[in-house]
Formats: sequence, structure tokens, C-alpha cells
Amino acid sequence: MDTIFALSSGAPPSGVAVIRLSGPQAGAVIETLTGGLPEPRVASLRSIRDRNGAIIDRGLVLWFPGPGSFTGEDCAEIHLHGGRAVIDRLLSVLSELEGLRIAEAGEFSRRAFANGKFDLTGAEGLADLIGAETESQRVLAMAQASGALRQLYESWQERLLHARAMIEAEIDFADEDDVPGSVSEQVWDDMERLAAEMRSHMAGAKRAAAVREGFRIVIIGPPNAGKSSLLNALAGSDVAIVSDEPGTTRDVLETRLSLSGQLVIITDTAGIRENAGAIEAEGIRRALARASEADLVLHLSETGRWDFVGDFGGVPVWRVLTKSDLGRTCREDDVLTISSKTEEGLKPLFDSLEKHLSETVGRDVSTLPTRQRHLDNLRLALRDIEAALSFRGDGLELRAESLRRAAFSLGRITGQHGVEDVLGVIFSEFCVGK
Repeated sequence: MDTIFALSSGAPPSGVAVIRLSGPQAGAVIETLTGGLPEPRVASLRSIRDRNGAIIDRGLVLWFPGPGSFTGEDCAEIHLHGGRAVIDRLLSVLSELEGLRIAEAGEFSRRAFANGKFDLTGAEGLADLIGAETESQRVLAMAQASGALRQLYESWQERLLHARAMIEAEIDFADEDDVPGSVSEQVWDDMERLAAEMRSHMAGAKRAAAVREGFRIVIIGPPNAGKSSLLNALAGSDVAIVSDEPGTTRDVLETRLSLSGQLVIITDTAGIRENAGAIEAEGIRRALARASEADLVLHLSETGRWDFVGDFGGVPVWRVLTKSDLGRTCREDDVLTISSKTEEGLKPLFDSLEKHLSETVGRDVSTLPTRQRHLDNLRLALRDIEAALSFRGDGLELRAESLRRAAFSLGRITGQHGVEDVLGVIFSEFCVGK
């Protein structure tokens, strides 16, 4: 196997740059460039030289002999100054050494997976941790990277294995005195409970999507209802053009912000009205489409009439009366009254949004399915468990086979079985050097 190397820290210039190596020649490279191997896991200040003995830089060198390393192979890190010339020179020297090559995206993590350092859910959590923008994303990613999902799915597999063992004992040893009849009946109550746990777990997928991809809020309403002004007020900057001229916004406009540690994506849309021109009509169509895909819709009105409130597939819709600075009021309890100009009512709106986020997403996000492939395999596993539960009579062999398939589907999530088709996709999410 080749020895790979890459810049694992941020883009230069930077205070410190980290060059990572992994593979059978990592130790020999360190000896060649720095004059010898340091003690394992002890930072050592060394002069880093090219093959002609010229000093490239002075920095810290760390040595991680396998299997006690991130990848499970011999690994090394060189910490040097983060100037472009310094980094480029060391990378050039490494590329000239036989048997070394630059790492591909995610190749360090892929080798760690291949060497049993973590499962696929841990790898996906690590990718999410690198890309986390908010506290809730960090918490979810850290739980996955630490093995929370792996432990859950493996516990389910153990229960399936026990159930299969009980069934097969009855099939294979039905004539033995020490194997009582109907021993397999002991497992079906647990399989019912397992199916219920899986349904509950899968129901959390929407919460996981809200954390990982962002909670989507779409602002709709007629022209000049104050949609762009509210977007700017929520974002704390002039994201959208605000004008008294109707129809200023003709396409969707998004901004991202962190609200109570949760990523929120707020979308401003074209004003909804009748007799719109061709371009504006397309903007209205897109507005309604985005509203149907949202987690929450804010329907704005400056008149106190909400004529366009529709059914967006069960998406909750909040009615918001705008321009309260002009004396606009509403006596209905479920209507929020605001003024983006004077900021009246904005704090209660923020407080309501934070409360809604807390109730919708929840606090415990450590064991939520975060990928579509998780859901796909969970559905297959649940289908087979339900099939096993539905068989009656002398169908023990069929029931055992259904449970075997269910365990196989769970194993595809963690990477125990048949995952070659998804490995490239998963590890391509990583940056080079991770």
C-alpha cells in the first residue's frame, strides 16, 4: 500500500501547518527528513531537511506507530510554519520520494475505516463534525463520531441474533428433551418492541435533517407586506432590497443564521398576488413551492387579511401582522404583530421561534438517523421484522430468514456488510488531508 501525505490544516498562510503521513514508509520518511524517529506520541522539535540536507524549516514532529494511530497504520505529523513557500517546498520533497503520493479526499479516514478504527456512521459523524456551523450540529456530529449510532444498531443486531438462535434451536433440536417446545415464542414480544423502537427512531429523521441541514423558515405574503424588511431584521444585515415599489423580490432569497445554537435558513419570496406578469408569476410559483418544503411558514400581512393561507402539506403557518408603527393592530391571539422599522415585536417573534425550535428539534439528538441511506436500510430491516412477525403456523424457517435479512440491512448502515457501493460517496465528502 502506498504511503500517503497531505496538508491536514487550513489553507495557507497560517500560523502553523500540519503535514500528515500514513503508510508503511511513514517512519522512514521521518528518519530521512529529520534524522530519526521521535518517541511515540511525543512532540519533538527537529530541523526538517530535504534530501540534500538543506533546511526547509524547524518544527515539531510526531510519530504514531500502528495500530495505535488514527488510520491504524504507521502515521506521522510534521508541524511547521504555515507560509505557502514552506508548505509547497515540503510537499514537493515528499512527492519526489518513491512510494509516496498525495492523499485523495477522505483517504485517511477511509483507511481508518478499513482498519476497524470506526464504522461508517462514525465516519459520517466525523465529516459532519468538520462541517459543523452551529452548536447543535456539533453535538449531533460528535455523538455520531463517538459511536452513538453504532452502539444502537449493534444492540439491535444482537437482539435479532438472539431471536434467530432461539428459532433455529427449535428447528434443529425439536426432538431433544432439554429444548422445550415453542422456545421461539419467547422472542416475539421482544421483536414487537424492537419494531416499535425502530419506528420511533425513524420518526426522528426530520429532526435530524433540521439539525444537520438547517431548520427552514419561509416568509410569504402579498407585495409590500414587509417580507424583505423582516428578513433583514432577522439576519441583522441588509440581505434583501427594500422598496415601496411592489414586486421588488421576484426570486427566492436565502440567509443563514444561528438561533439558539441551531442552524436556521430563512427564505424571502416573491409577493403573492393575482394578475402578476410572467416573471413575477414564476416567482410566486417558487414561493409556494418553497413554503411546501419548509419547516415553518411566516405569512405576513400589513392589512390583517391572510387570504393566501393554504395547506402546505402540514407545514405550520404563523400569521404575522407587519408595520405596527403605522398603527396596525390585530386582536386575534395567534397573530404576531411586528414592526421591522422600529423593531417592535421582533423580540417576542425571536422568543417564539426559539421555543418552537426547542420543541420541534428537541434536546437529545445523539441517536438520530442523519442520512438517507440510514433510513433506506432501516425501512428494509423493519419490513423484514414485520414480515417475520406476520408469519403464522409452521413458518419458522421463513421467520428466521426474515430476521437474518433485517440484521444484514442494519449491518449495511455501520459498514459490516455489502457497502462497497457507498464507500466512495461517503469518503468523498471529506477534504484532502482527513
